[in-house]
Amino acid sequence: MITSKTQLVGLLGHPVSHSQSPLMQNAAFVEKGLNYAYVAFDVDPERLPEAVAGIRSLGIQGVNVTIPHKVAIMPLLDEIDPLATRIGAVNTVVNRNGYLIGYNTDGLGYVRSLEEQTGITLEQQTVTMLGAGGAARAVAFTLAERGVREIRIINRSRERAALLADHVGTIVPTKVIDPQDGQGAIADSSLLINTTSIGMFPHMDEIPVQEEWLHSGLIVSDLIYNPLETRLLKAAAARGAQVHSGVGMFVNQGALAFELWTGEEAPAETMRQVVLQQLGP
Repeated sequence: MITSKTQLVGLLGHPVSHSQSPLMQNAAFVEKGLNYAYVAFDVDPERLPEAVAGIRSLGIQGVNVTIPHKVAIMPLLDEIDPLATRIGAVNTVVNRNGYLIGYNTDGLGYVRSLEEQTGITLEQQTVTMLGAGGAARAVAFTLAERGVREIRIINRSRERAALLADHVGTIVPTKVIDPQDGQGAIADSSLLINTTSIGMFPHMDEIPVQEEWLHSGLIVSDLIYNPLETRLLKAAAARGAQVHSGVGMFVNQGALAFELWTGEEAPAETMRQVVLQQLGP
């Protein structure tokens, strides 16, 4: 039950109806005996400045930030953590007495999950990444820091892809691939990552690349976690590829956010089980 002493945290996104963050974070607060409550806020892009002002005026302790606000929110905050600055996107905000600090837990959460679930050696990978938004920035930067061989970016907006490639290209070789040339890029890649929302609930019949482009030499990773198995992952598995869903990244980045808000270790396994129970068959 929410009381006068309850600390409110939440999610800013558009849409947010698919999000499992409220269930996951509230279960974590109960597990740890913390008087916090987590609420999802659907915020139209043009209303984002008002929403950020609301964090301050209402004393909300912090928020997660998801599509499409991860980049747009940055100039509205008081301080950006150096890692988030390098990535160029924020997915977590902490309110310190009205002073808003932006962090990014996406990249670290993703890499931890990818390594744990696939046993991948990142230094050996040639990566093709679909998308160039906020999540893509975090993933690409973190993979580059971990020393992958090369990153190829496929995105509908070549300008946005080029900006990301210029940034990441200071660390590892990075190139922009036109969508019509995607098959060639994927053919000799070893890791394919979908960072877009294509295939997310409720549009589960969508797929970001043609199925025939997938092959058994790939690890195919989808940042989407609802559904647990996207059409992309189903198609990849059918062609003999190893697959990696977005649940691990979602749980890990959420656990890191929990720790930023509360200062306590997150019950990551409880968080994982809540998500799997909600999304499972």
